[in-house]
Amino acid sequence: MDWGFRFFLNSILLGIGLAMDAFSVSLANGMNEPKMKLPRMGLIAGTFAFFQFFMPAVGWICVHTIAQHFQAFEKFIPWIALILLAFIGGKMLVEGIQNKDSCAEKPAVGFAALLVQGVATAIDALSVGFTIADYDWLMALVCCLLIAVVTFFICAGGLVIGKKAGTCLAGKASILGGVILIAIGLEIWLQGIL
Repeated sequence: MDWGFRFFLNSILLGIGLAMDAFSVSLANGMNEPKMKLPRMGLIAGTFAFFQFFMPAVGWICVHTIAQHFQAFEKFIPWIALILLAFIGGKMLVEGIQNKDSCAEKPAVGFAALLVQGVATAIDALSVGFTIADYDWLMALVCCLLIAVVTFFICAGGLVIGKKAGTCLAGKASILGGVILIAIGLEIWLQGIL
């Protein structure tokens, strides 16, 4: 892949798709802290963004290292990406459909719980290492940074919306995120087999 429009579009769409879990959690956090100050909002959005940056980077390092040593493994990357993104996206779709009308409240989050939320909402981003395995280190870094920036702004928006509207939109966000991840998985798979 080159530094063209498609690279940036795919990176941004990956960020949008991966950020939907964090967006949902941000809605809940915002609803439970309606008087949340701007620095706290920055901390919460920044925590989610950090983990959404960190996990794909770790995935890229692992897959890139494996692919260097086992060249035959590279032909399976589009299939692995499709399976992982379809599984994660499907899981998000099911959760979103089950909870699309749920407005249940969650307790306010402490720092330790925020770290757990950050890891839990970003663990699926580890699989993005498979989808960007053909990138060189600089492209992988830029992709991860774009994912983090998109996540930050989506989570900040989620906190603001959560403060005003609560968690009633969380299920719809998971549905959108699931659809985006499945579509990206299909696009990567088609590109890999053609």
